Amino acid sequence: MLSGQDLGLDYRTGTSVAHAVDTVSLSVDQGSFVGLIGPSGSGKSSLMYLLSGLKRPTHGTVAFNGQDYRQVSTPGLMQLRRQRYGFVFQQHFLINYLTSLENVMVGAIKRNHEVVAYAQELLRRVGLGDKLRQRPYQLSIGERQRVAVARALVHRPAIVFADEPTASLDQATGREVIDLLVDYRRRAGGSVVVVTHDPAMLTGADRVLQMRDGRLS
Repeated sequence: MLSGQDLGLDYRTGTSVAHAVDTVSLSVDQGSFVGLIGPSGSGKSSLMYLLSGLKRPTHGTVAFNGQDYRQVSTPGLMQLRRQRYGFVFQQHFLINYLTSLENVMVGAIKRNHEVVAYAQELLRRVGLGDKLRQRPYQLSIGERQRVAVARALVHRPAIVFADEPTASLDQATGREVIDLLVDYRRRAGGSVVVVTHDPAMLTGADRVLQMRDGRLS
């Protein structure tokens, strides 16, 4: 479904070049759970940004369902991310003046009674059915991250990209967040790509890929 071939991402500072991603190839099959693990600065987040179209590679190709990103305009990539991908980051990026339900609806492509009902179901599924009207500042850090997960799932994405989604959480709450993503994979057949430094968060993954110095090892 998603494939990257000979991917590279370089950052230039004056005459020096840093290879954040150095000639990496991988694929993400439909319904799979892929973990990217490695120390800080290993390039795992940069690789996720290339796969999701958040960054353009210095060299190499990425294709989703056979469509090469190089043949897609910047607005086209934005539309692809909006419609087919979901994102969960280390920070929840919720909007403080919106309720939990309204924050989830920010991720919706359509806004109708069916979508609102699904958003409410997602919040109930993540244990926040009694906090639909609460605002982020009224929630714990773990609850905010669960709202962010529901927001990433509300439009039923083909792939969820999670970049260090548990880094600011305790072990038990972090595991809950990962379990929510795995549950979505089971229920909806979506794929999950998780970037983390914590191997405990990748229990049950189909593949765990180690990154170091921009390369898969």
